Amino acid sequence: MPITATSPAADAVLLRKEGRAAYLTLNRPKAINALTRDMVLRVRAALDEWQEDASVDGVVITGTGDRGLCAGGDIRAVREAVITGRPREAAEFWRDEYRLNLAISRYPKPYVAIMDGIVMGGGVGISAHGSVRLVTERSRVAMPETGIGFIPDVGGTYLLSRAPGELGTHLALTGTAIPAADAILCGLADHYIPSTAIPDFTAALATDELAAALKTYTTPAPTAPLATHRSWIDECYAADTVEEIVDRLRRHKSPAANETAATILTKSPTSLKVTLAALRRARKLPDLQAVLEQEFLVSCSGLTEPDLAEGIRAQVVDKDRIPHWTPSTLAAVPAESVARFFTPPRPGDPHSYLGPLFAS
Repeated sequence: MPITATSPAADAVLLRKEGRAAYLTLNRPKAINALTRDMVLRVRAALDEWQEDASVDGVVITGTGDRGLCAGGDIRAVREAVITGRPREAAEFWRDEYRLNLAISRYPKPYVAIMDGIVMGGGVGISAHGSVRLVTERSRVAMPETGIGFIPDVGGTYLLSRAPGELGTHLALTGTAIPAADAILCGLADHYIPSTAIPDFTAALATDELAAALKTYTTPAPTAPLATHRSWIDECYAADTVEEIVDRLRRHKSPAANETAATILTKSPTSLKVTLAALRRARKLPDLQAVLEQEFLVSCSGLTEPDLAEGIRAQVVDKDRIPHWTPSTLAAVPAESVARFFTPPRPGDPHSYLGPLFAS
């Protein structure tokens, strides 16, 4: 599909070529560049076209505004689709988004993501699967889905399941936003660049080799705060259940571990249990494509659960920050409820929307 200036997302995703580089700019600054389905499709079309363009050596993705690259998918639209009886629309958005995530991971040219400011959820998906990922002193990277009754998706369970030790489990269950050095430590980013150097770095890519630009403009990252907490994180999160993880955190001598237990218990109990199961399963899956297939199944299953709409209401719509989870405790979420998220739907099932994510 060719790139056109009349696309519904033409103003929300700005495209240009300069010299040897092509530039994607997410342009919804008031929404911290949250992704709509039209934006996802426009990005994919641009990547497909530039892949065949011999004049393009690499692609750079940035976001407008001073708040961040991308706050995630447009979850207000997801909630609206769910509560008005149109869950298939949410599933179609995820289908296109996850396919884009895989395309980014396999892109044959350098895909340079400037992960400045807030990079959460879908923002991680559109950046952290790239081949060159830069973070700044303003970066705050997170997969905060358990706080809205969802699970880390867009390949998030793939990335987090492969972080050192149990750091990924900690980030997935708590939704903690981490700074640049922690993002590098966890394998979500590669290089540190001062935010003031971004304009010169991205401009240099139009004329210079990528390696030379990286050498000129990137600097060593600060010390990673999470590294100092590895001992209790690895010990506590190695448990087999969320209940046992919380118990270990509560009993640990570290005050930070105790505080983390309280944080986890504010999240959706169902989402916590499904997230832990998804992470453990993702560790055994062979590649990103297989994990995205799993995430698509789990995500569509979640559309029939009450916590997603309720979590988005509490955090984004009404902003009262008081979600009413169903069930409200970890003990009330049985194993069979968790297993249902990973069970392929049969014809006629309420969450049987689009079939497999990728053609076999």
